[in-house]
Amino acid sequence: MSEYLNWQEANAQYLSAALAWLRTCLESDPAPQPGPLVPFVSQTREEPRSFWNYIVGGPGEPPAKTLNLLPAPRGSNRDERVAQAAADLKAAGSRMDPPPALVMMSRRLGLSNFEEQVLLLCIGMELDSGIAALCGRAQGDSSRPYPTFALAFTMFEEPAWEALSPERPLRYWRLIEISQPGGQILTASPLRADERIVNYAKGLNYLDDRLTPLLTRLDVPAASADVPASQRLVIDTIVRRLQQSEAAPGPPVVELLGTDSASKQLTAGRVADSLGLRLYRLSLGLLPTANGDLETLARLWQRESLLLPVALYLDTQGSAADALSPGSGSSLARFLDRLDGLAFLGTREVWSGLTRSCLSLDVGKPVPSEQEAAWKAALGTAAGESPALLAGQFNLGLATIQQTVQQVVSDSAPDNRSLHERLWDACLTSTRPRLDMLAQRIVPKASWDNIVLPAAEASLLRQISEQVAQRSTVYGKWGFERKMSRGLGISALFAGESGTGKTMAAEVLANQLRLNLYRIDLSAVVSKYIGETEKNLRRLFDAAEDGGVILFFDEADALFGKRSEVKDSHDRYANIEINYLLQRMEAFRGLAILATNMKSVLDSAFMRRLRFVVNFQFPGAVERKAIWQKVFPAETPVAGLDFDRLARLNLTGGHIHNIALNAAFRAAHTGTPVGMPLVLEAARTELRKLERPINELDFRWQGVPGAVA
Repeated sequence: MSEYLNWQEANAQYLSAALAWLRTCLESDPAPQPGPLVPFVSQTREEPRSFWNYIVGGPGEPPAKTLNLLPAPRGSNRDERVAQAAADLKAAGSRMDPPPALVMMSRRLGLSNFEEQVLLLCIGMELDSGIAALCGRAQGDSSRPYPTFALAFTMFEEPAWEALSPERPLRYWRLIEISQPGGQILTASPLRADERIVNYAKGLNYLDDRLTPLLTRLDVPAASADVPASQRLVIDTIVRRLQQSEAAPGPPVVELLGTDSASKQLTAGRVADSLGLRLYRLSLGLLPTANGDLETLARLWQRESLLLPVALYLDTQGSAADALSPGSGSSLARFLDRLDGLAFLGTREVWSGLTRSCLSLDVGKPVPSEQEAAWKAALGTAAGESPALLAGQFNLGLATIQQTVQQVVSDSAPDNRSLHERLWDACLTSTRPRLDMLAQRIVPKASWDNIVLPAAEASLLRQISEQVAQRSTVYGKWGFERKMSRGLGISALFAGESGTGKTMAAEVLANQLRLNLYRIDLSAVVSKYIGETEKNLRRLFDAAEDGGVILFFDEADALFGKRSEVKDSHDRYANIEINYLLQRMEAFRGLAILATNMKSVLDSAFMRRLRFVVNFQFPGAVERKAIWQKVFPAETPVAGLDFDRLARLNLTGGHIHNIALNAAFRAAHTGTPVGMPLVLEAARTELRKLERPINELDFRWQGVPGAVA
């Protein structure tokens, strides 16, 4: 039989002895007279109690005790059976190590002897069906088959009125429930033991079921699993600081700062595991705002932290919690003030207004070299060059890396892609979901064969592609990251008229680099409410930090315009938005592309922060001819197109694409190949749309306007 089962059996015997003593007390004096109420004197534990003392006999734990249920003699008529039952109970408890559950609960919750006796009376009602009738008999009224404070005052020695106080353990820790209908007096009201407490006395120690809907157990990876050195340093620092503060009334709140929830939860889990605690997560959005509900939750959790080795992780990140700011945490501050145990606060930044002492540390994802090592360990002999390439582009935590490898390797579906391509695509998928609500995803179709640019501009685009691909080498292996605190990302400005190829160039880069391309939806980002635009931009950049994403700010002048002279509050807040954008652009580690057809209106500070400026000029005749030659897909039937003549039409690539598409639809309708008459007709329509003058002689073909060749 295991040690735990031995203890369970001994605890059941102790509980039986306690119930026998209780029955003997109720049976021995059918009409007891109340004794004097004596002042309360603490007989339990030293205050304040350290949260570390969860384990019986642990450091600083008060010496073991048993329930002091043996009443002092009130007179010679006291039944000797009561004394014998109390002696049997004491003997049953002295044989147990660890002590019985009732004794441990009494010690941890600070019960006096009289409070222990009242609680046992209420627990006995649940465990012994005969106690109810004995309670009615002892009170001289069979219609009152329940415990009351009045019964306890007359039944037990040294009763103390303080036991009724809301500040004493019975009521403060919600150990008993008082049913007080109408105007019934407190001492005559029925008492009932809390279900959690009854089960604890029976040796069943589990989390209160009133808390389970709000909490999520955070499972910590096996202790043998490697933790990156950068995160191990944070874990060791927290454990050391907590151990140094054991003598304090309570441990500090551990604020874990940063945007990566997984890394913060892993850190909190490892710290809790080092201290022998189980970690539970509570989303800040589920924290009650009503004072009464908040107080109940705080007391229930604090009671659990005294009965169970648990710690709490408060998560401020999430859809509901995002609406709260660090300055609006009055409910959070009140909640933490009422807790005595270990609590972690997962947050982006330090929360103001917390009156409890805090230990704040930054927790980030593993550095690129650690991510590369994690990829190598997960892939084993199949690693090849994938770890360096994946770590150089994607910023992922250990759990995500391991899950990605397991998912790709275990996928048995037939796939012609290589292992590296499947891993890359899986990383792209894992970094996508958080952006879809804030931006429009563009599936890149254009390649280098589709775009027509002068040699200088094409060279700049290729340089952008090369720098994105080689970031890990230059920043990490070559040491530039150690010399630079900002500007580790790559930003580019695409300037030019509408239709000159800015969006297509962004697609070409996304296709070449095999990255997701997102066009920023200004309607979802810009808000008329103060502070909302910055909050939306923060979520956008944070989501893009995981890598695998190119941010494409179309019509960038709407967001990145020049700061103006402050004449009113609107100007001031508009300038704040621009200042915030400047900071985030410089801190962003990915590729951000700004596209505008009004380069002159951009703030000069943006120009300084841009790595590349690519000017998309109006195409000349040579470029227009090349565009016409590439605009029709190979599958499109064409006949007799004069590209030299079409190149004389003064149009941009975007307009040429529109003309080709309209001509193709006309050809499909007439059942003929795309020929010059249909193309010229579509070109005439496009120029009219642009309100440009039209010379009809330019649109004749073989002398017949609109004739089919």
